[in-house]
Parts: sequence; structure tokens; C-alpha cells
Amino acid sequence: MGKPAFIITIDTEGDNLWQNHDRIMTENTRFLPRFQQLCEKYAFKPTWLTNYEMAVDPAYVEFARDVIARDGGEIGMHLHAWNSPPLFDLTGDDWRHKPYLIEYPEDNVREKVIYMTRLLEDTLQVKMRSHRAGRWAFNAFYAQLLIEQGYQVDCSVTPRVNWQFSPGDPRGNGGTNYQHFPDRAYFIDAQDISKAGNSALLEVPMSILYKHSPLMNQVKSVYDRLRGKQRSPSVHWLRPMGGNAAQMIRVAEKSLADGSDYVEFMLHSSEFMPGGSPTFKTKDDIEVLYQDLEQLFDWLHVRTTGMTLSEYYQQKVN
Repeated sequence: MGKPAFIITIDTEGDNLWQNHDRIMTENTRFLPRFQQLCEKYAFKPTWLTNYEMAVDPAYVEFARDVIARDGGEIGMHLHAWNSPPLFDLTGDDWRHKPYLIEYPEDNVREKVIYMTRLLEDTLQVKMRSHRAGRWAFNAFYAQLLIEQGYQVDCSVTPRVNWQFSPGDPRGNGGTNYQHFPDRAYFIDAQDISKAGNSALLEVPMSILYKHSPLMNQVKSVYDRLRGKQRSPSVHWLRPMGGNAAQMIRVAEKSLADGSDYVEFMLHSSEFMPGGSPTFKTKDDIEVLYQDLEQLFDWLHVRTTGMTLSEYYQQKVN
């Protein structure tokens, strides 16, 4: 491989799912072409990881077909368990609790993965190769299902982050603990997804660094326990938060300096729309977002090569 890869992943889903608990809208579809055009300006190719409500939205389907036809990016699969068919009432109010897919019965998990895969493939007439779990919740059974369905690459792992403190089913144990998972790409052990193995599924963990030193993290952990609180150590993601271009560049710079052959960016599709997320509420917020993106992309385009997840996979196996 020549230059490191810059992998852009977009969780492509309904509007402001952080706050909309009783309905799902897909107005953010209208705001996606601007980001696609920005990516193409820098010869970057986003991977649009698409969930159910977007896959049945005619405007999004038209957008996705155009991206595919022009080879401007990739469409992958993203699955939110609470509204993805076939439905299963896990909590009595799944739209409010947003349970993790891995909390559902295994038969229903299998049916949901197969349904979403076929829906996207039939609608777009392309094989689904890339995937990210909804709410970052992943386990060995889920990984084995992806392998059975012919997926080549997953990007659900968020190294250094513990999602067990983020509830899904109120009776459950929260999400997946990734604190001790690899932070570089690896072919997973299908029996233990925290380890490298000989499966056909490539894991491409998110670019995430600790905010503080190991000593400071240890001190904070002890302090939190004394206060009766538990939480994952603070981290910086390669992810826009509004006015954080310099911070994102530092994450990318350190990841590359440490020898990674890729950096991975993420955002939600609804964050391109004013009011589509708690972070970017106004038109001015969106303009700040695009200023940050321009700075980040300008820094990266001379240091990296834009790739979709599947293109990165091909680089790893060739």
C-alpha cells in the first residue's frame, strides 16, 4: 500500500434519532449531496452505511444509485434493531429505549440481518460488503452472521470506549466494551471478536485516541468510583463536534505517526441537516461543520488516499 487510506463512514439514518422517540423522518436525505460533492472535490469516497428507513426512502435510493453509478462511494449496511423488520417487541417501548441488536433473541437477530441485507441488495442491485452495527453493539454471533451473508468488512469497533454504561434494554447490561480491542485493522477471530483470527471478516476500528494520559485516566477512574459513578475514559474521535478541526487533525496525525495504514472518520447523515442532531442545530452550525471538514480534508488529501471500506479491504487482501 502507498499512502495510508482515508476512510469516510457515514451512519445513514433518520433525523435526530437522539431526540425523536415516537417518529422517524428522513429529511436529511436532501442535505447529503453537498457532503458527497465535498468528498469528490478531494477525491475521497464515502461509505454510506444505510439503515432501514433510508433504504425505503425514494429520494435516498435515487441518491445512492447515483453514487454507485458514478463510483463516487459505497453503500453498506447499518442496522437499528428497534425499527428494522421483522419487528420484535423487546422492551414494550423499543423506540424509546433503542435496544441493542445483540440484546434481541438470536433468531430475530438473524432475520433482521438477512432482511436488511436483501433489502439493500435488491433495491440497489449491488452486493453488500461493508457494515456497521447500530449503536456500535457487536458480538461473535453477529460477526458470524455477517460472514454467512458475504460481508467482507465491519467497522463497529470503537477502541478505548466502553458502551456498557450506555443502556439499551433497561434489563440488560448495556453495549459492548471495546476498551481492550485492537486499534488497527485485523481479520477477526469469529469466536472472539476482540482478537485477530483467520475469518474472512476484516474489522476496521474507528480512529479514537485517549484524551488524557494513562496515569490521568487511572486517577479519574478512581475518583469516579469514589463518587459512585462509572464511565468510559474520555476520548477524541475523528468526528466533527463543531469547531474541532484542529482536534480532528491531531487524532489523524497521531494515528498516522503511530504507524496506522488508515484513518477512519465518521458522522451521522442527519448531522448534515440543521436541527438533525443535538450538535448542529442551526444553519450557522452547519457552516461551521463544513469549515471544519474543509480544513480536515485539505490536511488529509496530500497525506492519504481516499478509499471506501471495500476498497481498503481489497488493499489488505491483495
